[in-house]
Amino acid sequence: MALRVGVIGGGQLARMMIAPAVELGLELRVLAEDEGMAAQLAAHAVGDYHDLETVRAFVKDVDVVTFDHEHVPQEILRALVADGVAVHPGPDALQFAQDKLLMRARLAELGVPQPDWAAVRDEAELQAFLDDHDGKAVVKTPRGGYDGKGVRVVRAASDAADWLERLDDGEALLVEELVGFVRELAQQVARRPSGQIVAYPVVETVQRDGVCAEVIAPAPHAPERLAEVAEGIGRSIAEGLGVTGMLAVELFETDDERILVNELAMRPHNSGHWSQDGAVTGQFEQHLRAVADLPLGDTSPRASWAVMVNILGGPKEGSLGDRFAGAMTEHPSAKIHTYGKAPRPGRKVGHVNVAGDDLDDAVYVARAAAAHFD
Repeated sequence: MALRVGVIGGGQLARMMIAPAVELGLELRVLAEDEGMAAQLAAHAVGDYHDLETVRAFVKDVDVVTFDHEHVPQEILRALVADGVAVHPGPDALQFAQDKLLMRARLAELGVPQPDWAAVRDEAELQAFLDDHDGKAVVKTPRGGYDGKGVRVVRAASDAADWLERLDDGEALLVEELVGFVRELAQQVARRPSGQIVAYPVVETVQRDGVCAEVIAPAPHAPERLAEVAEGIGRSIAEGLGVTGMLAVELFETDDERILVNELAMRPHNSGHWSQDGAVTGQFEQHLRAVADLPLGDTSPRASWAVMVNILGGPKEGSLGDRFAGAMTEHPSAKIHTYGKAPRPGRKVGHVNVAGDDLDDAVYVARAAAAHFD
């Protein structure tokens, strides 16, 4: 009987695990929040991942559980582990992707380079941090933020007064120094339960309005030492936190060539979509290998460069499907991936990958192909 992998969450990441699961001989099952979600092509159930009995009913027919997102409550994750369910990544690791304050404290214990930070509970504490950091900082909600949500640049404590007022007893916000970075990078690694780790090349990510718009692999103009340091950070975090599956480490590169950890994701990640067509083993296959404790695949690039461009929003008229023929005719080297989602301003509805030996050409083709879906 095929190993059965249960994925909690029915978004595009679960959807993109379907093809590699078939190729690996794995049986994929998805717990989706609603009918018609991106992963509807897989065998799926519909239910609330916040409800323990719903999740227990789903996992009784799978051999290992993994995730499309990091939002499953800790009490449910720990109940599954207590039930003897194989959960990857487990709650002890996943808590550091769910709570940014926990993440910052644990990374400090591991000696990982990161921005100055503090937990603040009132305006006085926030103002004290601002006074020590040239009057500007970044405030984040510790839980739930993504794609720029739950993040605010502040220059006075009153700029975050509304968030501070909503804190319950014992809660705090995360405040970080506003890093003067020259670009954003991302380092992906995969780790299986038995301990094997593999790393992908460090990549450059381009953000627009807090959302990843483009990725270039490997990061252009990255000195060998920088690439080595980024990989070392990724490996040390995976081991130090006990991550199983894919880990994405978002990084800042500063003007003095330091790199600092921004955030973590313990699942396939937008910064790794390039690997579907640009690496020997794509991140979705790698994640499945890792959580199933199978030997990990080769992470080598297939070409000198790979470029990923997100399709954001989608066409204002017609459907994504209407645009395929034009994009494929004009750009036959482009690989187009769509998520089965309805177009909506700012929404990630797909991406385009192009791999080749000329970076300028790969960037042009990827952007031009993605533009067909505007």
